[in-house]
Amino acid sequence: MSSANDRSDSTEIAERITRTISEGSTATLVTLIRAESNVGAKLFVEEGLEVFGSLGSQELNEAVAGRVRSFLESRADMLVVDLREFAPELGDIAGTQLLFERIQREPRLVICGAGHVGAALANLATLLGYQSTVIDDRQEFVERERFPDPRIELVSAADWAEAVRRSVSDGRGVSVVVVTRGHSEDEVCLKAVMKTGADYVGLIGSKRRTRIVLDRLRETGINPEMLERVHAPIGLDIGAVTPEEVALAIMAEIVAVRRGGNGRSLSVKRQRR
Repeated sequence: MSSANDRSDSTEIAERITRTISEGSTATLVTLIRAESNVGAKLFVEEGLEVFGSLGSQELNEAVAGRVRSFLESRADMLVVDLREFAPELGDIAGTQLLFERIQREPRLVICGAGHVGAALANLATLLGYQSTVIDDRQEFVERERFPDPRIELVSAADWAEAVRRSVSDGRGVSVVVVTRGHSEDEVCLKAVMKTGADYVGLIGSKRRTRIVLDRLRETGINPEMLERVHAPIGLDIGAVTPEEVALAIMAEIVAVRRGGNGRSLSVKRQRR
């Protein structure tokens, strides 16, 4: 039977999970999944390493809280850890296991431009678990008939900059892809994105076209260091031709940035003898 303290801890942790997601911050939920006692006990560790709940002892709480930073740096969403791997000083803990879970909003993708590539991106991103928002100033391009999946948010933009700022918000957990139809729209969108702190910003186009856009933004006073963060030309080099292939190249780069990947092939080609 659970105690009043257990129920109180569970309620507080649930409330803090809700608040973490609504605020767009990141936290870690640690659950004791294998042990001699207290299986199911939970510890909630906020971004600043403030701890709520308990796994059964102060020593264990402190050891686990110390492991949270490396878990977050790994960029994994979930990880099962054997306690003796990082806290052997706690004694006879063979077989004790903990589940680390990253608590944050679902990743979001804001797509500026609802052309063929933008549409392919929205569909692929949704399949990958991203919340997708598509923005365009042409109403006929953001009709629901073109995007039948109701999970894709559609924004008809009378004002590109305002629509971008509102959709990206504080930028936490947000990737932004600029795939509009022209230089002027690209510049307006990128200028708006530069003020949001988005996790990823990419601009489609040739090296010449993207250089022109970035040079113009430098001339308007945008911090050059901020412009260096823009992935331009966008995407990984996979030889993409079709809109769907281009979308795949773009999403591959976004995932690589989010997960800390390098984009290289995992296979090792054997040298011919």
